[in-house]
Amino acid sequence: MDAVVKRLLRESGQTLSEEAGVPLKDQPAALFKLLVLANLLSARITADIALAAARELFEAGGGTPRGMSDLTWQERVDALGRGHYVRYDEGTATRLGETAEIVQDKYKGDLRRLATEANDNPKKAAELLREFPGIGPTGVDIFCREAQAVWPWLRPYVDPQVKKGAERLGLPGDPRKLAAQVPDKDLARLTAALVRVARDKKLADTVKAA
Repeated sequence: MDAVVKRLLRESGQTLSEEAGVPLKDQPAALFKLLVLANLLSARITADIALAAARELFEAGGGTPRGMSDLTWQERVDALGRGHYVRYDEGTATRLGETAEIVQDKYKGDLRRLATEANDNPKKAAELLREFPGIGPTGVDIFCREAQAVWPWLRPYVDPQVKKGAERLGLPGDPRKLAAQVPDKDLARLTAALVRVARDKKLADTVKAA
């Protein structure tokens, strides 16, 4: 493994799911929590606030489709508020309720059925993800970057933000060459770290200078 990659993973190699306290597994609840994270992180708000809001929602019982549906709209708003997710709280509370209903109605509460419907095709998966309110291209990228940890057919998922981070560190921009820098199990961690580098030049300088 390249020395820069080792330092990067050591400094910042934590997935968003791990940061939110919900390590990703190929299980219904974990995948739903990732979808919630992707929704919250799609807004123009800091990642720290989005992650804090996610933790509050999960603590309140919104970590499963049924649990999110069982929360009242006001309870979702209150949880978002406790996470300081205040600029988008009301609209997001509505979207999360609608998202939970879609997961229950279309996928029987299990987003692994989305992978089945997509026939392990990343482009089709992106189309299906965009059917959820609040999930656009940014949300799709967030979900797929993380989900490649448990859905091998998504690998390598390397979006423009990942490529920007790789360029800053002098790493390959080609998805397969970049993926070859780490074992498959670490690819989601690498892409999460490279997105942080893309958004934080100081982090890039720290990793290169170490």
